[in-house]
Amino acid sequence: MKEIRPGDLMLFQPGDMYDLRIGYSEATQLSSDLYFLGNGEGMQEWWERRERAKVANLAENNRLKSLWQQIILEKRRLDGGSPEMITALVWSLLLQIDRAMDEAPENLSPLAFHALRMRQYIEEHAAEAFTLKEVARHTGLSVSRAVHLFKQHFGVSIIGYAQQLRLGRAVSLLEHSPLSLEQIAAETGLGSYAYFHRLFRERYGISPGAYRRRRS
Repeated sequence: MKEIRPGDLMLFQPGDMYDLRIGYSEATQLSSDLYFLGNGEGMQEWWERRERAKVANLAENNRLKSLWQQIILEKRRLDGGSPEMITALVWSLLLQIDRAMDEAPENLSPLAFHALRMRQYIEEHAAEAFTLKEVARHTGLSVSRAVHLFKQHFGVSIIGYAQQLRLGRAVSLLEHSPLSLEQIAAETGLGSYAYFHRLFRERYGISPGAYRRRRS
């Protein structure tokens, strides 16, 4: 018998048999459960892609939680939600489940898990100003160890990866938003326009303003 912990995801195909027993240990902990029932060709295609564990602990995957919440909110709209939007969100959820299971602690070496936790932290905080010390603290490593480990696993520095994410977001805003260049610099975590301008030109060989004019 397997004990289910907070953050565990259970996956069952139609027809699968299981016996779920709800009891209490000496140290009880309040929790809530989320259920997702689905069928259709897309769901069947996802099931047939690969073998998956029946239970995986994905407690620290904030992207998965966010997608789950977006599906719930879309379904709760007064008009019932957009079928196209719900389909897109569900497919994103399924793909994120696969990624999260691949990156679950039990499937990784301790060093790889630390590296992935740092990457997730950077991705979640890229639009904010953060320090190397904060990234290292998130994984319980020293700054020097965190810097070396991240570069070893991903071939780019922590700051370099954050800059990639911020510049990628800046490109999207330049193409699709009316925000000023100064606002884009602030919105993406790049801070001042001067810094944004320098990094953008170094990476793309053109200034942000010229890029926007070319794309308009």
